[in-house]
Amino acid sequence: MSTNHPFDGLSEFLALAKRLSVRQAAHDLGKTPGAVSQSLQRLEQRLGVSLFQRTTRRMALTEAGAELLARVEPAAHAIVSGLEDAAQSAMEPSGTLRLLVERLALPHVLEPVLPVFRQAWPNLRLDITVSNRHDDFVSEGYDAGISIGSYIAQDMIAVRIAKPFNWAVFGSPDYFRRKGRPRAVGDLVTHECIVFRRPEKGDIYRWEFLENGVAVRFDPAGAITVNDGELMRSLAVLGQGLIYSSTFHTSRELAAGMLEPALLDCSPGRDGLFLYFPKSARNQPKLRAFIEICAQVLNR
Repeated sequence: MSTNHPFDGLSEFLALAKRLSVRQAAHDLGKTPGAVSQSLQRLEQRLGVSLFQRTTRRMALTEAGAELLARVEPAAHAIVSGLEDAAQSAMEPSGTLRLLVERLALPHVLEPVLPVFRQAWPNLRLDITVSNRHDDFVSEGYDAGISIGSYIAQDMIAVRIAKPFNWAVFGSPDYFRRKGRPRAVGDLVTHECIVFRRPEKGDIYRWEFLENGVAVRFDPAGAITVNDGELMRSLAVLGQGLIYSSTFHTSRELAAGMLEPALLDCSPGRDGLFLYFPKSARNQPKLRAFIEICAQVLNR
């Protein structure tokens, strides 16, 4: 069984076809003239045909050699070009950056970041999927995702891209005037709570607190159940009940005075929004470029 590789001798053949000189072809390839001649002989033996006419003074392609050159040379140029492109892509961002992004990151991360990123790298393509389901991150071929830190798998690298935030109860000023403000987790049983059903799992989201150093979970009850965070916050602004959310999700409503926090001192801990990706992707130039722009824009 032959152990020859189909490409064996082709680089020598192409160099000889270009130079029509064993000595000059050997110089181009960084080999000895004898090594080049032997490679050509093995190629001709394998093909069963002479590729060059040789005399003591000159070389010329045979008809078979000219036909082989016409077929092989364009492919060789394509291979060289492909290798150069691959090497270039290892140095600067190129191709398509595929992101899996939670909806809450759109106004706080993507809207401010994308214009700057596109201006910096106009030839880099973006493929963005907005979803709260990140189960198929690896199998779907995403380069990176944006999610709340506590939801990210342990084997991922996570880079914080937003300031830490706290989980708490929120209501409108009008609601608190009418119903009062809960001072302890137990007070919530007397309040109207807007229930959130997680769209990605279909279960009711339980409210979590840390009261006197003890973890406490509360099952909210109320006349309204929703599966959309934006709608939930809008209903709270309208005074329809209390919601469980974070200072990050409600930052715009808090800044405008449309919502106020309660039980903030019972927050279960500080969380954050992170860009995450597998270890195998950490050296991708396109991903490094996105991380740098996020740091530049979001840390202002």
